[in-house]
Amino acid sequence: MAAPRALAAARRAAARGWRGVGGGGGGPGEPGAVRSRLYEHVREGRSARPQLEVSALSERELERRQGPLRGRDLREIVQTWTRLRDVRAAIARLEDEKGQVARGVRALMLPAYGVLRARGRQIRLELQELLAQEASLDESFYLRALQLPNNTHPEVPIGDESQARVLEVVGEKPVFDFKPKGHLELGEGLDIIRQRRLSHVSGHRSYYLCGAAALLEHALVRFAMAKLLSKGFLPMTVPDLLRGAVFEGCGMQLHLSPSPVYSIDPARFEDLSLAGTAEVGIAGYFMDHAVRLQDLPIRVVCSSTCYRAETDTGREPWGLYRVHQFTKVEMFGVTAVESGAESGALLAEFLAMQKEIFSELGLHYRVLDMPTEELGLPAYRKFDIEAWMPGRGKYGEISSASNCTDYQSRRLNIMYSDGAGQLRHAHTVNGTACAVSRMLIALLECNQLPDGRVRVPPALQPLVGLDVIPRPPAPRLHYIGPNQPGGGP
Repeated sequence: MAAPRALAAARRAAARGWRGVGGGGGGPGEPGAVRSRLYEHVREGRSARPQLEVSALSERELERRQGPLRGRDLREIVQTWTRLRDVRAAIARLEDEKGQVARGVRALMLPAYGVLRARGRQIRLELQELLAQEASLDESFYLRALQLPNNTHPEVPIGDESQARVLEVVGEKPVFDFKPKGHLELGEGLDIIRQRRLSHVSGHRSYYLCGAAALLEHALVRFAMAKLLSKGFLPMTVPDLLRGAVFEGCGMQLHLSPSPVYSIDPARFEDLSLAGTAEVGIAGYFMDHAVRLQDLPIRVVCSSTCYRAETDTGREPWGLYRVHQFTKVEMFGVTAVESGAESGALLAEFLAMQKEIFSELGLHYRVLDMPTEELGLPAYRKFDIEAWMPGRGKYGEISSASNCTDYQSRRLNIMYSDGAGQLRHAHTVNGTACAVSRMLIALLECNQLPDGRVRVPPALQPLVGLDVIPRPPAPRLHYIGPNQPGGGP
């Protein structure tokens, strides 16, 4: 009988034989298939195998989520899992018989010895074929099952963003006796935001904050951090560059074209991308680790630079609403599942923290229960908060909070020891405490004065050192480059 190490080597060899990019409705290696960095990560032995519960999903849920897969895909995934389970059972039976044959060979003399040796050779051939089938089915299953969404909370509205349910409206909408300006016009007039003539410096959708705008950015971060630290949050600094397996474990799809993330040149740094939220880095911190029940829930806060590809180039081309880089304070939580209500309670807590921060800054905002098509893959339920932005003449999203239940933990192997000392998958919750660029829009536009100056919210005045942002006596810079109106400097 082959030793366990030899059998494992056979499994790896079979897997290498099926190193396709499967998915998209095709089998392993078929054209149009999808690569999964998380699956490759697991197959190379770098992390534990995701424990997916595909049977918990319904075809109706998939259709309502409008994700990459539909009901037919779920049926095929379940069928693949059934076949994979049957093949593994057959492998186990043959391995057991192989062991019996090996023991019999050692105990017998001819002619029974020859018969058993022949059966041993036949078992090895059968195992070789089954191991190849197992590798093929395993890859086919995971490359598609990893694209399935989470379950959906029964109270989530069904449909697209137009079906979002307004749960609460907070604060008074600011009233002006003049036509309010947009934040970019205000920022340029105060010489605190620069976004023009930067294509040759840093590309489209980039910007500079200087003077009072830079002070406001730091003040917002300090204000949010201080608020959350006082509530017992654990401060954390995370890597900006992370492997694709962590992104996919969080429910992000790197294979989309164009990709939603910035990837580093693979010729120099294989499989590294810039994170669009600290959620990915914090989740990576807990990946393949277990937490003690008595330490839960763990609440983490992180201020980081976020990088977004913003692939829809036609939307909001100017201003700070859709930019490639911004600072964000993120909340992340890990909870137990002893009663089943823990993650829902933490989501409510995160939402209350967001409301407290925005109310103390004097914003007028509304809380939305987001519908099925706006949940993405990982969220079981998601609440967005939209603040009134007078210059834009409409509400704009400034934060979201999501309960991902065990979706991320099953992919990233985030566990906790329950009351009986057994390891169980934890639940994860995340929420935005302060996305600086969006907050600047709301604060500048809601606090503008007729002469173009801007009031600083009282909560931020001690941190900024100003109660009103004054107009400068003259522009700080004068353009002398070659692209002058009419040509010439």
